[in-house]
Amino acid sequence: MDITEKQKFELKKIIKELSQHKGRHTELVSVYIPKDYDIIKIINHLDQEKGTATNIKSASTRKNVIDSLEKMTQHLRLYKRTPENGLAVFSGNVAEREGQQDFKVWSVEPPIPLKTRIYRCDKEFVLDLLQDMLQTKEVYGLVIVDRRDAIVAILKGKTIIPTVKTHSEVPGKTRAGGQSSARFERLREGAKKDHFKKVAEYMKEQFLGNKNLKGIIIGGPGTTKNEFIETSGLTAEVKNKIIAVKDLSYTGEFGLQELLEKSQDVLAEESIVEEKKIMKKFFELLSTKQGMVSYGVEEVVKNLKMGVVDTLLLSEALDEKKIEDFENDAKVVGSEVEIISVATTEGIQLRDIGKVAAILRYEVK
Repeated sequence: MDITEKQKFELKKIIKELSQHKGRHTELVSVYIPKDYDIIKIINHLDQEKGTATNIKSASTRKNVIDSLEKMTQHLRLYKRTPENGLAVFSGNVAEREGQQDFKVWSVEPPIPLKTRIYRCDKEFVLDLLQDMLQTKEVYGLVIVDRRDAIVAILKGKTIIPTVKTHSEVPGKTRAGGQSSARFERLREGAKKDHFKKVAEYMKEQFLGNKNLKGIIIGGPGTTKNEFIETSGLTAEVKNKIIAVKDLSYTGEFGLQELLEKSQDVLAEESIVEEKKIMKKFFELLSTKQGMVSYGVEEVVKNLKMGVVDTLLLSEALDEKKIEDFENDAKVVGSEVEIISVATTEGIQLRDIGKVAAILRYEVK
């Protein structure tokens, strides 16, 4: 499971904040509670750790650890149960000067279920598990194939990464008759067979062994793609990974974009599909009903102040501080916020028209 750009932005923000705090000794407390784990057991465990902390020799460290644990248990008692994906909690004295006290508690409900339970006191907060969630793990294999050309690619999150492009010198059809025609057809079939076999080998090399591969989607014009699947010598292991076969008008890079468009049924849970869908809606309104959308910082800010923005679209290329400011303004008027990556054609278009756009609640003249 991968996370949306908005979830990624929020997670980066909290990781950045937490990573700025350093303890003078091993006194910053990090606790990770897995999904479905009894939060009462965690509270009881932290109460026990308070008793253990009384043995710490340094008076200041002892006080900081005990007070941090107390603040954390008070915070955890606000929860009736562990949140759906688990909970990460951080507590500590983050005062800039030694001898001063500034105890803070942070809690993070992660976008991906936690599976590991952690309790640790250290000079830094333990952030590895949260940072790991920012990495795109699940991938799809994409293959475009026709009689002469093929492209093998990986869809990782919202990014298409072509890994192999191949071209075969399969001759075109000839109008010659007789023995010449039969011989030419044999050459064509032989070249096509070699081409298919080569693509099948590339698929095996690129996809098998990738433990994060969710499936392979194959596309191409006419019946060629089906012929390829049946006659190329694909191994059973590769065939079992094929989750969709799509009819395409294009090959090459354009074919990859078309394959992505036509695979929304099998990619329905992926954030890239939702992102493309909302951007498609924006551009359709822009061309048919311009009063329902706006773009550019000045226009969007004006519409936000009027309270007419339904969905605010922010490019990930926008300055982090500006994204935060826009999010705060949107929260005041109840607008939805979508952070759009630049990994898709639509995301690049948003970046190029000013990085900020909006779909409005009603038409503004």
